Amino acid sequence: MSAAFLDLPQFGSAAGTLRLPGSKSISNRVLLLAALASGRTEIRDLLASDDTAHMLAALRTLGVGIEPAGDAALAVSGVAGELPVRAAELFLGNAGTAFRPLTAVLALAGGTYRLAGVPRMHERPIGDLVAGLRQVGAEIDYLEGEGFPPLLIRPPRRSTAAVVRLRGDVSSQFLSGLLMALPLRGVETTVEIVGELISRPYVEMTLATMARFGVAVQRDGWQRFTVAAGSVYRSPGVLHVEGDASSASYFLALGAIGGGPVRVEGVGNDSIQGDVRFADALAAMGAQVSLGDNWIEAAAPLAGAADGRLHGIEIDCNHIPDAAMTLATVALFASGPTTLGNIASWRVKETDRIAAMANELGKLGVRVDSGEDFIRIHPPAADQLLQPAVIDTYDDHRIAMCLSLAARGAPLRINDPQTVGKTFPEYFERFAAMTRPVPVVAIDGTSASGKGTVAARVARALGWHYLDSGALYRLTAFAALRAGAGCDDEAAVAAIAATLAVEFSGTSIHLAGEEVGDAIRSEEISRAASLVAALPAVRSALLFRQRAFRRPPGLVADGRDMGTVVFPDATTKVFLTASLAMRAERRLKQLIGKGIAANIRDLVQDLAERDARDGERSVAPMLPSTDAELLDTTDLTIETAVAQVLDWVNKVPGKG
Repeated sequence: MSAAFLDLPQFGSAAGTLRLPGSKSISNRVLLLAALASGRTEIRDLLASDDTAHMLAALRTLGVGIEPAGDAALAVSGVAGELPVRAAELFLGNAGTAFRPLTAVLALAGGTYRLAGVPRMHERPIGDLVAGLRQVGAEIDYLEGEGFPPLLIRPPRRSTAAVVRLRGDVSSQFLSGLLMALPLRGVETTVEIVGELISRPYVEMTLATMARFGVAVQRDGWQRFTVAAGSVYRSPGVLHVEGDASSASYFLALGAIGGGPVRVEGVGNDSIQGDVRFADALAAMGAQVSLGDNWIEAAAPLAGAADGRLHGIEIDCNHIPDAAMTLATVALFASGPTTLGNIASWRVKETDRIAAMANELGKLGVRVDSGEDFIRIHPPAADQLLQPAVIDTYDDHRIAMCLSLAARGAPLRINDPQTVGKTFPEYFERFAAMTRPVPVVAIDGTSASGKGTVAARVARALGWHYLDSGALYRLTAFAALRAGAGCDDEAAVAAIAATLAVEFSGTSIHLAGEEVGDAIRSEEISRAASLVAALPAVRSALLFRQRAFRRPPGLVADGRDMGTVVFPDATTKVFLTASLAMRAERRLKQLIGKGIAANIRDLVQDLAERDARDGERSVAPMLPSTDAELLDTTDLTIETAVAQVLDWVNKVPGKG
């Protein structure tokens, strides 16, 4: 996926079964420990993502042997704690699960290394980890800002220190990285936590993974962790990576807000990941949740439960720091506010997630309160709609995936969608397979072929919304002429299109509060609309605006590229044509009915020129979609044409 944006239609329901990709956190822990261990480790179900790619590239640079082992598995030849390469420069992107533990391991490995990442990684604090490592002899220099990457690591000085004091209230990755590195010292070392330890489930995951490789860490509550002298990593032979519990949260949420049931496979009762407890939070909100050893399933509340909606909760999220982000979007569909607390760690992730979530949720038209360690979402009333919105993702995979769920309540544009590649490259494909979008009937055709009249009547018969896309181009032309912009001034007209203050209400069309329905139907505006519609920047500016009309229970849209460009996934596509003579005759009757003088010869010429312009434009030329039904209306009444379209619509399984 390389597009600058992805438009998500509003969906009405969600259901299905998904096999989860491997856990990012477990994948990178397993890769690192397999590299440090003695023996060969075959890793199965490893996550293929940006974060794991950075870890794999770094380990290979450090001299670790890694090769395919068949059936999407990898074999890692461990170095028994002695890295072959003692001088290297490593680029780790924005992968915190690679940068933090590698910093700790390389600080005790006896070489000289330079670690860098993307600009955002250089804004993520690492000072507490460095301070802890320095207590056991690490020689680490900050190359730019104090307390932040990039780092220069040199061979450690000799140290007999037996205790390391480490802050626990910024990131659990600091403790995890330090614990995984301490066996390299060869002497007993105790880590004492200063303050409260956040994200404890991730530390439990680290301890469980270390135990799989033969190192048992002694724990005294959540304050003291001891790695015994002589601890060494040994390969467990074959190791399976659990499905990613954080990724599971998005699909379990789909089940809760979209009816369901949705089942995720790869995590369950036996998972070592704390984020499986996201299921408990959904249950607390009223969702139907069930678990097995290797699966979790979620569905919407029972119809007879309260008002059939989820309900808001107040929850301490220390145990589910990543999955808690998903609750912020689920909260949009609950009755009453939801407060997520103890989430200060969000601020030092790929972006400041508290600020980002508050800002993006606010675009949907809801009130959001936030502070240093909490966010509170006030959902709309049951009879109010979310606003269509363009969502910025801040180069943060979880922002993209969490906010996609808001498409249950409004059409969305997700900017920079490829950021999901950090943990779940196929996320949007899986999302589309699970969801059922609001249906669309796309009716395209030539000028005066009857598409506007037919589309409006089909919409009325179905009880669906109606989009006259031509009106948007007419409004753009009308506003451009009023502003003194030439119809060939692409940049100026596109800027006007992007900011149109338009409102459709029944048969009325308002521009900046002024009724302009009749004004935009003049021949002058029709010709101008055809000219501006040929401008690529104008079509781009109006694309999402048109898609935002796709609301339940369905949409009937007419135009010239509804089925080919705007709604290529329309459930029914129709292309109307008629002879040039018949179209000119129809247009003449329309104009005479409005008291406008016209002659048939000029109308024939004008329609022919418009057809040529529409068919030859570089962007979205007027052509029937390959899967469209063709309907020649030359000899048909409006009633007959409408009946034929409705017959095609009714033949589509589950159209509503």
